[in-house]
Amino acid sequence: MLYTPAFAALYLANFSLVASFATFFLFPLFITGHGGNQQDIGIIMGVFALASALCRPWVAEMIDRIGRKRSYTIGCIMMTVMPLLHLQLQGDISNYYVLLLGLRIIHGIGLAICFTAIFTFIVDLIPEERLNEGIGMFGTSGLIGMAVGPLIAEPILENYGFPAFFITAAGWAAAALILQAPIKDRHHLQDKKPPQSPSFFVLLKTRKQLVCGGLAVLFGFGLAATGSFIAPFAEARHLSYISLYYLAYSTSAVGVRFVAGKMADRLGENQIIPWGLSLAASGLLLVPLVHGNVLLLVVGFIFGIGHGLLFPALNAMAVRDEAYDVRGKVTGIFTGGIDAGIFCGAIILGSIGEIAGFSTLFICAGLMVLSGLGLFRLAPQK
Repeated sequence: MLYTPAFAALYLANFSLVASFATFFLFPLFITGHGGNQQDIGIIMGVFALASALCRPWVAEMIDRIGRKRSYTIGCIMMTVMPLLHLQLQGDISNYYVLLLGLRIIHGIGLAICFTAIFTFIVDLIPEERLNEGIGMFGTSGLIGMAVGPLIAEPILENYGFPAFFITAAGWAAAALILQAPIKDRHHLQDKKPPQSPSFFVLLKTRKQLVCGGLAVLFGFGLAATGSFIAPFAEARHLSYISLYYLAYSTSAVGVRFVAGKMADRLGENQIIPWGLSLAASGLLLVPLVHGNVLLLVVGFIFGIGHGLLFPALNAMAVRDEAYDVRGKVTGIFTGGIDAGIFCGAIILGSIGEIAGFSTLFICAGLMVLSGLGLFRLAPQK
């Protein structure tokens, strides 16, 4: 059975945790409001993603060693405490710059623990024959949370200020901590020494995980383009409804999973991934042609379908047929690859955009995602 009470509890926990994380999409307003500039935004926001990516090998090892539930609990506690510590930050940002960077690094590590642990946890609960459907439907919790977090945080910030903003972020993470509390990590042998298993880096050298990790990095480049540069692009083109892109993107990314998961389980991930790569790349390559709100909605819809197909299929390919004692490391390779792609993509694409403009930026991003079709050919075929 797929949709069990445990699945529902973890679904709601992930929704709450992602809403907490997404609340910080508005954190640049704190930076500029306390004397920071655009460069400070890049550094302070970027160090979060960098820490999340770099710690992934050790996080993945920890999840396989101490179990999914213990790891997720630790991550949720970190995600609850870190926003509350921001309450102590007063006055000009130069007075606590190093401290703020430290908080962002620890916050990023907490997120890495939560994401890797819960996606490993949910894979343990999903029947093998419904892996794509289960991962795809579970992933909608994050997509919805990413929309709801800022939606609720923005009016709270406007009416009550940053103290209430930070308390809201902490409250979401605390809710995740409570929601996952009743779930048992049944598979983890707490009273026995875990069997010796390959390390993160040994697994990374295998053909399948190299391909999965590489595709995750390329997908991350595409996510960096949509997450960091669509809004300034739309503003430069004088488009009045920038939110249309994200509305279409999230709607199609969620909607496609109601049919794509079962189809992928029937046909296999290898039949779905090329379509996901092609559609995501097409959405990016069409962005330079956008001069009106209708086409902006269309490209958001196309990229969203690509995202909705690609994420669960790549995740399923990474973990399928892998032993319990290495699933945390495998999930760490996949999610860490996405984080690394987002971080590197934001820096590289930002430099390209500065030199050659937005059109070249999105063309380069689209070609990067499209190059995944060549890499995918190296994947083991069933």
